Amino acid sequence: MFGAIIGSFLNVVVYRLPQMIEKDWNQQANEILGNDVQPDGQVFNLVLPNSHCPSCQNEIKPWENIPILSYVFLKGKCAHCGTSISQRYPAVELLTGILTVIIITVFGPTAMGLGACVLTWALIALSLIDYDTQLLPDNITLPLMWLGLVVNYFSLITNLQDAFIGACLGYLSLWSVFHVFKFVTGKDGMGYGDFKLLAMLGAWLGWQLVPLIIILSSLAGAVIGGILIGFGRDKAKPLSFGPCLAVAGWIALIWGDQITRSYLQFTGL
Repeated sequence: MFGAIIGSFLNVVVYRLPQMIEKDWNQQANEILGNDVQPDGQVFNLVLPNSHCPSCQNEIKPWENIPILSYVFLKGKCAHCGTSISQRYPAVELLTGILTVIIITVFGPTAMGLGACVLTWALIALSLIDYDTQLLPDNITLPLMWLGLVVNYFSLITNLQDAFIGACLGYLSLWSVFHVFKFVTGKDGMGYGDFKLLAMLGAWLGWQLVPLIIILSSLAGAVIGGILIGFGRDKAKPLSFGPCLAVAGWIALIWGDQITRSYLQFTGL
């Protein structure tokens, strides 16, 4: 239930944060261009305004906002106007709840378990935002990268030296791929947010798991891309790489050491 409550908040983050960033960009652009545009005076952040139906603007009551259960009781419709509610909201709540249970089962109710939960929640939010907007906000990746270094100062998941090298290796590896691809093709193969996301994962998990994350993210990209094409996705539309990195990073968080040991034993290295 606690994980589902966090998932409900992640739905808010995924919906509002890109709009907050775009609003801030527009304001900065107008200031640079010298446009005299007055602020609309409306407060819009992760807390205000209160949740409301996007169709009728009716404010959602607390008992209509219980994760998963309210969606079932309301039969997937707004209680005021009857407009259908996206199935993604309860799906994100359920997914966050399940992954939180898995994390606590693996790491226990410990400081390491809490840190792994925070990383998991951030990866869920980043995946959905990137899928929707092809944007990986610095508001999440950079603070989480620094947090990874901080928690590993106390050797929560790995030691600080491996975490520092992991952040550098994570960023520079995809940065190098980006510039080689651009030099060869003249096109951008990925966004700078992908570099920062891999740097964030490197800061949490250490440099030893960065190669595994890159390999797993490539496999995840092939699988996810194939599934989306099977459901009618336009092949010409770029596939966001952030969700692939997030899936690979979460797998590495849970099973990274076991996968690496199995590979080394299989190859005899």
